[in-house]
Amino acid sequence: MSTKPEPSRRFSVAPMMEWTDRHDRFFLRLISAEALLYTEMVTAPAIIHGKRDFLLGFDEAEHPVAIQLGGSERAQLAEAARIAEGYGYDEINLNVGCPSDRVQSGRFGACLMKEPDLVADCIAAMRDAVSVPVTVKCRIGVDDQDPREALPALIEKARAAGCKTFIVHARKAWLDGLSPKENRTVPPLDYDLVYEMKRTFPDLEICLNGGVTSLDETQEHLAQVDGVMMGRMAYERPYVLAQVDRRLFGATAPVKSREEIIHAFLPYIAKRLEDGVTLHAMTRHILGLFQGVPGARAWRRHISENAYKKGADISVVTEALSKIHTSAPHDALGSDDKRVEA
Repeated sequence: MSTKPEPSRRFSVAPMMEWTDRHDRFFLRLISAEALLYTEMVTAPAIIHGKRDFLLGFDEAEHPVAIQLGGSERAQLAEAARIAEGYGYDEINLNVGCPSDRVQSGRFGACLMKEPDLVADCIAAMRDAVSVPVTVKCRIGVDDQDPREALPALIEKARAAGCKTFIVHARKAWLDGLSPKENRTVPPLDYDLVYEMKRTFPDLEICLNGGVTSLDETQEHLAQVDGVMMGRMAYERPYVLAQVDRRLFGATAPVKSREEIIHAFLPYIAKRLEDGVTLHAMTRHILGLFQGVPGARAWRRHISENAYKKGADISVVTEALSKIHTSAPHDALGSDDKRVEA
C-alpha cells in the first residue's frame, strides 16, 4: 500500500478541459505550493489504448496533483486508475458532473448522476485497483431530478463503496436544452445544499465547487465545508492563487510577485521548447497573470501576436514583460483584487 500522505483538498483548482494541462499546472504551482491541482478529464479508454506518456506525463514539481477520469465501465476505469497511479498521481477522481454532448453519448460524466449504483460499482473497482484516494466530482443533480434526493442518494451509494471525498459543483446540469457553457452559469447555485451534505455526512470530506471567485468567498465556504475548488477564476486571473498558501494553509514564505513567477517559468518554457512543444501551448496559460496591472493589455497582445510565429522563443515573454509599467504590491493582492486596468 502507498505510504505517501493524502493531499489536502482545502483548496484546489478544478479540472478544466483544454485549460488545466501539464503546462498550466506547472505554471500554477509556481504561484501556490499548496493548492491541489487537477488534470483535464481523461477517458479511461484513451489511457488504456492511447499515448500514455502524452496523456499522463507531468512534471514532479506539480505535486500534489490528481487525475480526473471519465468513463462508466468498471473494468476500464479500474485499469485506467491503476495505470495513472503508476505515473505517480496523488488521487484518482471520477467525473460525475461534465454535461457535454461527448459524455452523454458515452454514458459518463453528469449522466452518472442518474445511476448511483453504477457509480458505486465503478468506485469499488477503482479502490480495489489502487492505493491512492478515489474521489468523486459531481453535480447536485441533472435535468428533472430533485437535488435534495439525488445528491444524498449518490453520496450514500458511493460512500458504501468506499469513497470518502466528494467535490460538489453546486448547480444542476441540464443535459437537454443547455450547452456545456450555459451549464456553468445558468442553473442557479445552491450552496446551502452542499453545506447540508456536510452536516448529513459529517464523516465524509465534502468540498464545494461552482461560482467561487475570491479567497474571501473561499474562506466563507470553509466555515461550512472541508474544501473549496476554484475553476475559471483561477485560470483567467491566476494571481488569485498568490495568497492561497498564506491565507488558507498558514504558510510564511514570501509571496512571489508576478514578475518573479514569470522568471521562474522561463526555464520550464525553454526546456519544453527543446522537447518540441510550441511556445503558444505554454504562453496561452499566462495571459491573465497581470490582469488589473498597467500594461496588462500590451502584455497579452505581444504574446498573442508573437507566440504563434515560427521559431518563437522565451524572448517573446521577456519582451512582453518589459511592457508592464509597474507591478502592484503583490502582498496586497491575490484574493479580491477588483482593480480594472487603466
